[in-house]
Amino acid sequence: MKSKLYELRADLLLLSVAIAWGVTFLMVQEAIDSTPVYSFLFFRFGLASILMFFIAYKYFKEINKQTILFGILLGSILFSAFATQTFGLAYTKSSIVAFITGLNVICVPFLAYFIFKDHVRRNVLIASIIAVVGLYLLTMSGELTLGYGEFLTLICAFLFALHIIFTGKFSKEVNVYLLVLFQLITVSILSLAFSLVLDDTTFNLNYDYTFFKAVIVTAVFATVYAFLIQTYMQQFTTATKTAVIFTMEPVSASIYGYFAGGEILTSIQILGAILIICATLVAELKFSKKGLKT
Repeated sequence: MKSKLYELRADLLLLSVAIAWGVTFLMVQEAIDSTPVYSFLFFRFGLASILMFFIAYKYFKEINKQTILFGILLGSILFSAFATQTFGLAYTKSSIVAFITGLNVICVPFLAYFIFKDHVRRNVLIASIIAVVGLYLLTMSGELTLGYGEFLTLICAFLFALHIIFTGKFSKEVNVYLLVLFQLITVSILSLAFSLVLDDTTFNLNYDYTFFKAVIVTAVFATVYAFLIQTYMQQFTTATKTAVIFTMEPVSASIYGYFAGGEILTSIQILGAILIICATLVAELKFSKKGLKT
């Protein structure tokens, strides 16, 4: 009973992470209209690293090679996912990128099985399929082909799936606070390096209200809070269920965009959002020989 309560609490907190990412999506979009992507990522993850330093410093005596290695690996995977997604956006529509990125919900159970032999509950696998259908209806507004942009985004989905799987495993082996700290530091360093090479400018920016609002809000809520909660709570739930819950990100982004940004939601998109919500509920169900449990 206690383990079920821990799992339910973990799932609810992971849902709050998906909502935080979705709500800040519009903010990020507005910021990168005037700020190069990698420069923005550097400031976002740089500030997040500083904040995480003050949260994690009391655990510094627990730092070891394994913690640093795991943090660097997670950070490298996460940054690579951001990078391939960003380059994918340069070659195909954002709606297609959003859909293909969400396909990590299907990648996770298969990768978890092949890498760690983790078995997936039947209802969670069903929820993954429902979530993919919902994602298609919610995000797609163009013809799906397999061009260069789509290929890069498929790699992105694969990388996000790996990030979820390895986060669940590493969080059980090392100090969570230090793991998140080294992950954020890795992303900020790689973002700076890419920005210096690829962006037109890194520091000579328009430091206005939109920029500071996006950097501060995303650093606090969509980075420090989000990755700390994800890393800590994945100890108590499965990687596949985490991926299903994270499909709520585009749902929360669409709802927030509707109310705050005046964006239009079609009946098809609303149906897609409902299917994703249903998928997260199905993922919480448990079947036994005696019948259905919650």
